[in-house]
Amino acid sequence: MEKVEDAFQSRVANFAHAVKEQLTKDYPKWSSINIMTLISWTASGAMIFGGVVPYIPQYHDIYTSSNTDGFSTYVCLALLVANILRILFWFGHPFELPLLAQSIIMIVSMLAMLELCTRIKRGNELTAKRRKFTDFSAANFWNWTHFKDYIQFIILFVLFGSIFTFALSNFPIYLETLGFVSVFTEALLGAPQFYRNNKNRSTAGMSVKMVGMWFCGDTFKTGYFIIKEAPVQFGVCGLLQVTIDIAILYQVFYYRRKTITSKD
Repeated sequence: MEKVEDAFQSRVANFAHAVKEQLTKDYPKWSSINIMTLISWTASGAMIFGGVVPYIPQYHDIYTSSNTDGFSTYVCLALLVANILRILFWFGHPFELPLLAQSIIMIVSMLAMLELCTRIKRGNELTAKRRKFTDFSAANFWNWTHFKDYIQFIILFVLFGSIFTFALSNFPIYLETLGFVSVFTEALLGAPQFYRNNKNRSTAGMSVKMVGMWFCGDTFKTGYFIIKEAPVQFGVCGLLQVTIDIAILYQVFYYRRKTITSKD
């Protein structure tokens, strides 16, 4: 009887030892998988929400100062158009879901920024004449008095874009062009701000934090495009976006130095 018990205990011990060895052997693999999964989720989360972070300090500055002079609302136009086109592109050429989610969140954020700017501009204007989208005046484009006029334009843009995409979705050249236009428009989002700074010969009123975050976010985003093997248009235009960010940051340095020199 004792021999049977000893044999049973020996088998249990051997089984326990084998299980321990197997778990120990597989631990590095499972640990590696969990770490890579965590990194992937973190990168995706940063991709989804990171794009709107740079606009938080700019929104705060405009809200507290009740002044929109340092911010170009054409930045909102560029991002709204780019992200609407990117969503349309997704229906014909599906890409990473985090990029789709980023576009939706960016549209909501730009509408919030646009609403604030429109409300403050209207409150600061001395003239009572209303500029409406339905006037179809090129001189007043994207400079309307009420937020609802911007909404009317966006609805019309989405409607026509959806019709064209539905009708031409079977043509690869249309889809590739759509994808390029969407990311190229976003790549140029800093151009209106660069032009405004150059025209004013100053970066006063512009949030430097916003531009610094643009640069960090665009650098990260471009790397994400390359690693995730996103369509080639995304990577090329990401590099262009980083270049424009650097140019705006140089404007900050240049105009501030010029101001200090003139005071001396």
